[in-house]
Amino acid sequence: MRFRKGQVGVYLKVVLLNYTKNPDQICAAAAQSCYSDKGASELFETTKDEKAKKMIKKVVGMGHLSVVEHAHFTFSIEGVSRSLTHQLVRHRIASYSQQSQRYVSMDKAEYVLPPSVSNDPEAKKAYAKLMDDSWKVYRELAKKVPKEDARYVLPNACHTNITVTMNARELWHFFQLRCCRRAQWEIRMMAWKMLAEARKAAPILFDNAGPGCFRGPCPEGEYTCGRPYKKGEIPSDEELIVESMKPQD
Repeated sequence: MRFRKGQVGVYLKVVLLNYTKNPDQICAAAAQSCYSDKGASELFETTKDEKAKKMIKKVVGMGHLSVVEHAHFTFSIEGVSRSLTHQLVRHRIASYSQQSQRYVSMDKAEYVLPPSVSNDPEAKKAYAKLMDDSWKVYRELAKKVPKEDARYVLPNACHTNITVTMNARELWHFFQLRCCRRAQWEIRMMAWKMLAEARKAAPILFDNAGPGCFRGPCPEGEYTCGRPYKKGEIPSDEELIVESMKPQD
């Protein structure tokens, strides 16, 4: 659902635009080439699903993740908040292209409404007023000063679109951190959508990818939520929204 002025909801769209062709086989062939006198070109031709699965499971289990860097994935992330993208760009082994508030008019008053705010009538009213006031000031300023200066008053809740490219190794790291129940709700929702798409494209590479609890004890230590996900689980948007309204420990 797209949230505009006067509406309630969360809009978050993830599209896998492109990815390395035959990502599972390429990474498996690269891994085999480290232990063979044959080149990856020859090994690629004989690396089918079962062989690729066995090889990737072996090298990833040993922590030799450099071989999965040969596969790249490009996502279009749409309708998220600037608050989310501030977190996203902290993942430095990636390429980003974000919608410009300098060249794109921001007068549509589109913004993300957190479910916890939407669920509280008084909080929602105060939130909506602040959003309306911010855009009112932005429109007035944009008549007098450059848009690049008027945008200073826009909130972190403002909708934005961003294109992201990561290799499989960085995606593994990203999913471990951002699919965790302790991650902020919006980026967690986005991460699960990205993981679902990545699994469709490369089921072997991402078979065991996800929060740390997929693969063993929670890496959060004393900060663990105590509610591990089951391996392979992909929670629904509804589950993630309900969970977002629970206070963090």
